[in-house]
Amino acid sequence: MRHCKHRSQLGVKKEHREALLANLASQLFIHNRIKTTVAKAKALRPFAEKVITIAKKSAQTEDKIQKLHYFRLALSKVRNEKAVNVLFKERASAFLARNGGYTRIYKLALPRIGDAAPMALIELVPAAEEKAQA
Repeated sequence: MRHCKHRSQLGVKKEHREALLANLASQLFIHNRIKTTVAKAKALRPFAEKVITIAKKSAQTEDKIQKLHYFRLALSKVRNEKAVNVLFKERASAFLARNGGYTRIYKLALPRIGDAAPMALIELVPAAEEKAQA
């Protein structure tokens, strides 16, 4: 059955969407914070968090072959070696104590000037910050 298959299509084909999310994720991992539309930020969140989980698994294991496997998995999703290196070497150790919730989305007050699209900031949550209790 095709239930629940229409999540965050962003009005583009599958290949374009995969490339778009890979580019957004690579910039997020390099710069820690990016400004984009709300729809793209909401689509990016699960994608980026899955890649961060792969990096966390790599940081927790001692086996070199397993580390290489996780690196290649992340590289196949993000497609930017510099961004994956930054994630695995600098950012992954900060998320070892967190069980999810690695990104945060802030909606911005002013829409984009050209087409009035609602804008948002998506950022990686700082390591020292505790997860809020609901």
